[in-house]
Amino acid sequence: MSAHLTDDADGGLPLTGERTVPGLAEENYWFRRHEVAYRLCGELCAGQEVLEAGCGEGYGADLIASVAARVVAVDYDAATVEHVRNRYPRVSVLAANLAALPMPDASIDVVVNFQVIEHLWDQPQFITECLRVLRPGGVLLMSTPNRITFTPGSDVPVNPFHTRELNAAELRELLTDGGFRVESMSGVFHGRRLAEMDSRHGGSIIDAQIVRAVADAPWDDALLADVAAVRCEDFEIIEESERDIDASLDLLAIAIRP
Repeated sequence: MSAHLTDDADGGLPLTGERTVPGLAEENYWFRRHEVAYRLCGELCAGQEVLEAGCGEGYGADLIASVAARVVAVDYDAATVEHVRNRYPRVSVLAANLAALPMPDASIDVVVNFQVIEHLWDQPQFITECLRVLRPGGVLLMSTPNRITFTPGSDVPVNPFHTRELNAAELRELLTDGGFRVESMSGVFHGRRLAEMDSRHGGSIIDAQIVRAVADAPWDDALLADVAAVRCEDFEIIEESERDIDASLDLLAIAIRP
């Protein structure tokens, strides 16, 4: 939705629809919505050897590096890898296809895969690779848009960069068929402050942004001000036992390698 924008601090890493970047007011809602998944990482990644499979801009790998023993980040795009290498020196970054992770068997404690699985053509192969590189008892942390709310009423993704979107049952099946035990499944929801923003923008701040982007219209001052003001704390992560996960915006799974 903001493909014409670039990350000025980096000098030109473009927004392509496959990643989001920090520091752009127009992109802030989506950045914060992605960032919220990293709330899971603190305790689970502390002192661990972590692989972020599909690191994008690299801000998340750098956040994990503040608590992990080591972070290896992987992305297929050469320009992205160079950006991460230059901007986040405490992250080790490698260029590779996620269908063949460049790590030895049983060498990693935690694999982080946030907002990536929906971009992959061979999702089961990637899950197989995660199982291979994780040590016994290792953890796979995965987030993805909830198909039911992201592309309602259709199995065909609207986002041209998505190959297959998943609902909670489909994500659980993908993980368990790949040999993992799903420890928890949670959803991301708008909290009180974002619900107030929804009300100010015709019922959905998401739809308001999409309508503007599709029309290629200038930003409304009030909409841009609200988008720029979104915080990570404005999203809530709620386990499926406590709220209807099919109504969530994104899915967050914690899966264990036996």
